[in-house]
Amino acid sequence: MNKLSSLIKGIILLLAYLVVQLLERQGVLLPYHVQILSLCCINVILVVSLNLINGFTGQFSIGHAGFLAIGAYASAYLTVVWQAPFLFAIICGGVLAGIAGLAVGLPALRLRGDYLAIATLGFGEIIRVIILNTDAVGGARGFSGIPKYTTFGLAYLMAIFTVVVIRNFVTSDYGRACLAVREDEIAAESLGVNSTYFKVLAFTIGAFFAGTAGALFSHYLQYMAPTPNQIGFVKSIDILIMLVLGGLGSITGSIVAAITLTIIPELLRGFAEYRMIIYPILLIIVMIYRPAGLLAGNELSLSGITQFVKGARAHGNHT
Repeated sequence: MNKLSSLIKGIILLLAYLVVQLLERQGVLLPYHVQILSLCCINVILVVSLNLINGFTGQFSIGHAGFLAIGAYASAYLTVVWQAPFLFAIICGGVLAGIAGLAVGLPALRLRGDYLAIATLGFGEIIRVIILNTDAVGGARGFSGIPKYTTFGLAYLMAIFTVVVIRNFVTSDYGRACLAVREDEIAAESLGVNSTYFKVLAFTIGAFFAGTAGALFSHYLQYMAPTPNQIGFVKSIDILIMLVLGGLGSITGSIVAAITLTIIPELLRGFAEYRMIIYPILLIIVMIYRPAGLLAGNELSLSGITQFVKGARAHGNHT
């Protein structure tokens, strides 16, 4: 049954990609639409990777944009200055972000709650200020001339890869240890779980994937600026909002929220003067009626959807 379900999911994902490619060739999807879809995939990577830290391990990090910045600028430097292959640049960007996650996680993850949030936020701002004062990557002018190597297909593939890896990690023994730390750290340690090790491990993996997302991001936009909106605290808050909206501990919730909150601001461009009023109101309404998020820690699955449809049909026949 699991193999059949995986096969069906693979076919659905392949068909979705082929449909997008077909619509693009037919001119139904313009480059603008493809750009939004690509940004949806990049945001999926960012939100799912943050979910591993905040949702599944129970930490409170709000400096995720710092890891995105490391991956974005490191990969751009490699491709522009060293003419490195893009795949190598993506891996290096992810590894450097992972190393930064390890370096920050070891001291910072001894903190909890608001103190950890402040520490990670400070880390993100330190990265931004360092980039702002580094002429080798453009400094305050920004980093321009980055080749456009990222395509929708590559971003789509990397999003699928990220979801599969993190899902497998969460369902593994390591993931169960992270869940145990989230539920009750003291009880987990009493049973022999090294809470510091697993918190740092989750933090490092999340940072790695944020770095890969940054590499895709910089090579799609072709320009990086050290502004709060792009690599600073505003970007970190945007990622956190997507995570909370989808539901902590829900991978499918993260996917749905990342796609939804990437598309909604674009749909509201026609209401430019009211955009920043409508958008927060929508978020407030969702949080009032779904305070635990859209999926509230649950996952969508083919079997669950099938059971829901069968139940609806049975209810209709009974009526």
